[in-house]
Amino acid sequence: MADEHGAWRTFGERLVYDNRWVRLGLVDVQAPNGNRWEYHVVHLARIAIALVVNDRDEALMLWRYRFATDQWGYELLGGLVDEGEDSAATAAREAAEESGWRPLGEGEHLVSFEPLPGQVTAPMDIYLWRGAEHIGGPTDTEEVGRVEWVPLSRVNELAQRQQLLGSGTLVALLYYLNSQQS
Repeated sequence: MADEHGAWRTFGERLVYDNRWVRLGLVDVQAPNGNRWEYHVVHLARIAIALVVNDRDEALMLWRYRFATDQWGYELLGGLVDEGEDSAATAAREAAEESGWRPLGEGEHLVSFEPLPGQVTAPMDIYLWRGAEHIGGPTDTEEVGRVEWVPLSRVNELAQRQQLLGSGTLVALLYYLNSQQS
């Protein structure tokens, strides 16, 4: 890919900050115009997201508050992929922990993407399940919110009202709805 017209060259990275959730690096880069400098890059952990859809065309979501953006809204269920854990297994586990609903069967990989490739690495994997069984209440006490089955017919309205939180939720729902039209 480095041979593509407009490709940047990298000469290494110096780690500035590191913990389980985020790493900050200074990458020695050279732009296509020949200028060279250290460029800040934020590295976030891989996230796996569960899109669970029932036979009534509703998606399992959590209505919750996010302090970083001071915003209430709906999110799909998911979280950080633990070292050595399969992404689909993470999505299923997180769905059950956050909602009390266990996805049924094998998750179907829908799409993987990077939401901010200019300065951030933040790999996201989206998996689809077409049903879930209620196993009790949520067990993840940090991810507190109201668990709801939200009609997919509301996705555009909720997006317009900025009540779908995060690119993982938005991309997953729009990708799924678009694939149903084919």
